[in-house]
Amino acid sequence: MAAAEGKPSLFVRLGQWVESPPVQRFIIALIILNGITLGVETSPAAVAVLGPLLHIFDVFVLSVFCFEILAKLGYRRLGFFRDGWNVFDFIIVAIALVPATGPFSVLRALRILRVLRLVSTVPSMRRVVAALLTAIPGLASVGSIIALCFYVGAVLSTKLFGQSFPDWFGTIGGSMYTLFQVMTLESWSMGIVRPVMEQYPYAWAFFVPFIIMMTFAILNLFIGIVVDAMSTVHEHERAEAQAQAEADGTAVPTPQEVELANIRAELAEIKDLLKNSR
Repeated sequence: MAAAEGKPSLFVRLGQWVESPPVQRFIIALIILNGITLGVETSPAAVAVLGPLLHIFDVFVLSVFCFEILAKLGYRRLGFFRDGWNVFDFIIVAIALVPATGPFSVLRALRILRVLRLVSTVPSMRRVVAALLTAIPGLASVGSIIALCFYVGAVLSTKLFGQSFPDWFGTIGGSMYTLFQVMTLESWSMGIVRPVMEQYPYAWAFFVPFIIMMTFAILNLFIGIVVDAMSTVHEHERAEAQAQAEADGTAVPTPQEVELANIRAELAEIKDLLKNSR
């Protein structure tokens, strides 16, 4: 009787089963296949041949997703909504349940959003998104610097080149768009700078420093901030894993210990090869 009382409930067992690695791998495969089939549906010829099968598979995938969400809700209860990724999955599945007829027919195209569930299901993708969210304050600061530099450059270029090139530099907005094109290096030389230099030979003294500063300096700060954020997220996950391992009475090896173990294994292999060669 006591064993029966200590036995997990049906919802707990279902939730644990749904969150297990094999089931999650199956969910990932379904998401990928559903993304492919939704792409196939854009072809009228394919729909004419495979229409019923595509519809059946779509209903099957949606049913599996609904079952997964309900199992997690029964297992986690209100704790389900404390995880942002669970809320994200819930919204994606809820959108798919909206009737795709009448005024809501446009929402049928939003079924492709199911593919975004890969972001919440694949740990490496979650790590990247978490790093981007962590980097938002730094990215906002860099974005402010870029906006300031764009504004200064737009005012200068409008006053310097606006009279001769009104389509490119006639207004502040037009100048900012042209400078954005220059920053992306899309036809910046033959399309923008060289025509300007035909009338203003020293225009290179404005454009070259602008490109060096914006393209090769400030934009690289974005990469640096994101990389630093990913490192921070990785260290945070490692600290959590270490704390969990200590709570469970196990130990998680440090990167140095892993590297030392690999070196020892390689030395042992070399020693065996030397013995065999004799």
